[in-house]
Amino acid sequence: MPKHSKRYFEARKKVDLKAKYTFENAIKLVKEAATAKFDETIELHLCTNINPKKADQQIRQPISLPNGTGKKIRTMVFAKGENAEKAKEAGADYVGAEDYVEKIQNDNWLEFDVAIATPDMMRVIGRLGRVLGPRGLMPSPKSGTVTQDIESAVKDFKLGKIEARNDKTGNIHLVIGKKSFKDEMLIENLKSAIQQIMSLKPTSLKGRLFQKVSVAPAMGPGIKVDVSEYEKAKL
Repeated sequence: MPKHSKRYFEARKKVDLKAKYTFENAIKLVKEAATAKFDETIELHLCTNINPKKADQQIRQPISLPNGTGKKIRTMVFAKGENAEKAKEAGADYVGAEDYVEKIQNDNWLEFDVAIATPDMMRVIGRLGRVLGPRGLMPSPKSGTVTQDIESAVKDFKLGKIEARNDKTGNIHLVIGKKSFKDEMLIENLKSAIQQIMSLKPTSLKGRLFQKVSVAPAMGPGIKVDVSEYEKAKL
């Protein structure tokens, strides 16, 4: 069991752990529970009913939050020639080909949050699968990170496009903003994220997608969110 701080337990006293809160009340509480001295990230945790062992019940799709995540996203683009120039013009942090593949392999360099590649570069970066794959950084068409439209991809991820991806237990974890965001911005991001992920519900999954939905500050307790009205509309 992880050890929690005194601050964590003080914040947890404000939360009814058995209750499910409206979007508005959940955001209000999560900001009150974010008592660290830095601008805490606000996280969304989705416990789903999908079976991650089934190939047709995987969720891995980029989604865009209307107000971004508040995090500066560092982009690594694997491209050459004209596409490399487009990536630089779009604001990519790092652009290269074999040189960066060697840097990652030899120096274990991973100073980026998203890796994007043009289709022709997949043969070059294929050997990075063992390094980037476990970290969720390997470019893939499904996640929108293997594309010929490099310019749009870089701009989208810079503006807050994130990947909704289930882990090996079938759960999904996302950052939906910062404590410093206005309540309305966090509520809008929360609703948008839930609606977009619900639209990704595998067709082979019967019944509800979510077992439990909660929001939490990075250093604080989880607060359950009532999404029943959203799910009823999808059943």
